[in-house]
Amino acid sequence: MTTIKTFLAVAAIKGWNIQQLDINNAFLHGDLEEEVYMVLPPGFKNGKPNQVCKLMRSLYGLKQASRQWNAKLTKALQVYGFQQSSADPSLFTRQTGTSFIALLVYVDDILLAGNNSVQMNDLKQSLDRDFKIKDLGNLNYFLGIEAVRTDAGINICQRKYALEILKEHGFLEAMPAKTPAVTGQKLNNTDGIPITQPEVFRRLVGKLLYLTNTRPDISYAVQQLSQFVEKPRDTHMVAAHRVLRYLKGAPGKGLFYPSNSLMKLQGFSDSDWATCVDSRKSVTGYCIFLGNSLISWKTKKQATISRSSSEAEYRALASTTCEVQWLLFLLADLKATFSTPVTLYCDNNSAIAIGENFVFHERTKHIEIDCHVVRQKINEGVVKLLAVSSQNQTADGFTKALPKPLFDKFHDKLGLQDVHAPAYGLQQSKFSSSLLLLSFIA
Repeated sequence: MTTIKTFLAVAAIKGWNIQQLDINNAFLHGDLEEEVYMVLPPGFKNGKPNQVCKLMRSLYGLKQASRQWNAKLTKALQVYGFQQSSADPSLFTRQTGTSFIALLVYVDDILLAGNNSVQMNDLKQSLDRDFKIKDLGNLNYFLGIEAVRTDAGINICQRKYALEILKEHGFLEAMPAKTPAVTGQKLNNTDGIPITQPEVFRRLVGKLLYLTNTRPDISYAVQQLSQFVEKPRDTHMVAAHRVLRYLKGAPGKGLFYPSNSLMKLQGFSDSDWATCVDSRKSVTGYCIFLGNSLISWKTKKQATISRSSSEAEYRALASTTCEVQWLLFLLADLKATFSTPVTLYCDNNSAIAIGENFVFHERTKHIEIDCHVVRQKINEGVVKLLAVSSQNQTADGFTKALPKPLFDKFHDKLGLQDVHAPAYGLQQSKFSSSLLLLSFIA
């Protein structure tokens, strides 16, 4: 999903035309490389006892079907002159002179973007000749994500999906909540009573996890809920219902990727030390912007216990640095390169000092070697660490439940908009002001 969002952000900035395709009966195109036999289908009249069918082509239901289809599509695209990305195998690119085409594959759904409409039409004809495609026209609805493109940029949201969740759980008429989580609340494994239908909670959390693809504002709340899917309690269900009441306030909110954004990568890294009541592990939170477009974010509990807040922040920096390096590889395949180091903002001066100091101290020698990728990338000129105040730390909302005033500031910096709201133009003006403030801070 990060690749999809990066793909759309770059296309918006460069003004590429985005088309959507669908392959008809994709799994039937795969060629089998080994012998596979199938029992005779029901109603086969001339069958003999113990007779089976030898499959010459792939069928739906075979374990090999998806792999063989992907292999055949990849081979065909390479014949067309495309190169497969090493950062993400689902991305294919082709450049001929000044013409550039990028193709993003998700099983049988394809996004096609480029600056040459003639070559894009030729490619669609080639794909239709080999696989029989369904041309869905301009990008509109992809993997449950609604996309609306205007001259100002691209807005993506999951309004239909959010409304289905609210309807399933009876929250269409609920009173909206102003924040997705109660400030200061610490969920744990002991408070409350085990619920009688845990599968309802699990299904709800699973759907909310997919909704976070366009709703970063609920990432922390959903991450907290996902820790208790094994043995959920009534307190966890109440917290999940709080998220639903928050979504009820604006189910159509989503990310906006402006077309006038600069091609500049910057990230914010944060951590909340020992926030987990049960394990005392810290939470890593980061968000990465391409210009003014939010393309990557994460809220995740750290794998090990940190002995200090500086160590927890340093581990968060390591996670952010690895994500930045991967995004640089991905953006290079999309012909977006950067001559200056990527700026990473952190609100912990001790963590910045650890990253920039090449001498091991007593407080850092117990930290795993893989965390010191921060130092390596600083030395290579890939990233540059800068201090930022906690008030201006955009990633703060990915590590803790914020009170309403701070949550509103966090929400504005993410670039969330509601294309279905009556005053959508006013939202864009407010968003532009927030972006100017963010650029000034940077």
